[in-house]
Amino acid sequence: MRVSAPDTRVVLAVRDLRKRYGQTVAVDGASFQIRRGECLALLGPNGAGKTTILRCCLGLTPPDSGEIRLFDEPVPQRARGVRVRVGVVPQLDNLDPDFTVFENLLVYGRYFGLPDATLRSRIPGLLELAGLEQKARAPIGELSGGMKRRLTLARALINDPELIVMDEPTTGLDPQARHLIWERLKGLLAAGRTILLTTHFMDEAQRLADRLAVIDHGRKICEGAPRELIRSRLEAQVVEVYGDGVHAWARDAGPRLAARIEMTGETVFCYTEDAGPIARDLESRPELRFLSRPANLEDLFLRLTGRELRDDS
Repeated sequence: MRVSAPDTRVVLAVRDLRKRYGQTVAVDGASFQIRRGECLALLGPNGAGKTTILRCCLGLTPPDSGEIRLFDEPVPQRARGVRVRVGVVPQLDNLDPDFTVFENLLVYGRYFGLPDATLRSRIPGLLELAGLEQKARAPIGELSGGMKRRLTLARALINDPELIVMDEPTTGLDPQARHLIWERLKGLLAAGRTILLTTHFMDEAQRLADRLAVIDHGRKICEGAPRELIRSRLEAQVVEVYGDGVHAWARDAGPRLAARIEMTGETVFCYTEDAGPIARDLESRPELRFLSRPANLEDLFLRLTGRELRDDS
C-alpha cells in the first residue's frame, strides 16, 4: 500500500474524445485525466473502445474530434516529440525474434536516441525487474509466454518513461507470472511513475488502480476509486445459489429475501445488504448450494455492462 498522495499535476487529459470507423462508433465522447503517480484502469467488454482510446492518446490513431493533452502538449499534433516520455506495453507482444533478450532491449533503446553506454548500464536492472537475469543471451524463441510478456514490460521502461501505457498487460499469463508483473508495477507506482492500463481482470484493476473508468460502447459510464464505486452502486453482500430447483426458489422466495436477483445459466445471484435471511432459508433446502460473499468489482462490472457474452466486433 502506497502512503504518499499522488502528485496533482496532470499527465494526460482527454476531453470529449470521439472516433468512428465507418458506421461503427468506437469512442463516443470519452473524458478523463490522470495525475502524476496515479494508476487509472480502463475496464470494458471486448469492443468497448479501450484500445482505440489508448491509440488516440498516443497519437497513433487520429480522433475525429475532442482534445487530448499529453504532458500538456496537444496530441496528435505534438505526439511524436512527447512520446519519448512514454513507455508502451501493447496488447500483443512484438519482440524481434532475430535478436536475443539483451539485444531486443538495446536496439529498442536506440530508437529513443539513447547512447549505448546508457543502455548497457540500464539493461541489467530491467532484466532483474523482469526476472530475466539468466536469459540475457537467450533467443526470443526460447522464452515462455510469461517471459516474453515480462520482457515486453522491461522494454517499455528502457527510456525511463514518466507514463506507462499498458493494453491488457497480463492476458494469457499464469497466476505466478501475473502476480510477478503486479508486484513490479506496484514498485513503479511507488517510485512515482504514472500508469494507464486496460484490463479484463477485475482483481488486477482492484490491486493496481487508484481510479477506474468503465467504458462500454465507446462511452465512459462511471469513474472513481474501486471501493467507492462498489459501495455506492451495489448492495453490500452477494449470495450465489445453484442446484436442483434453483430457478423455482428464485421465483418464489428470492424477491422477499433479496433486494435484487440476477439469473445466469444455473446460478442465481442475490444482492442484499444482509445475507443472513437468505442463508437461513437456504440452510433448510439441502438440494440447493450457496456461497455468501461481499460484493466485488466483477459484480459492479457485470451490473454496468451486462452478463451477455461479447465478441471483438
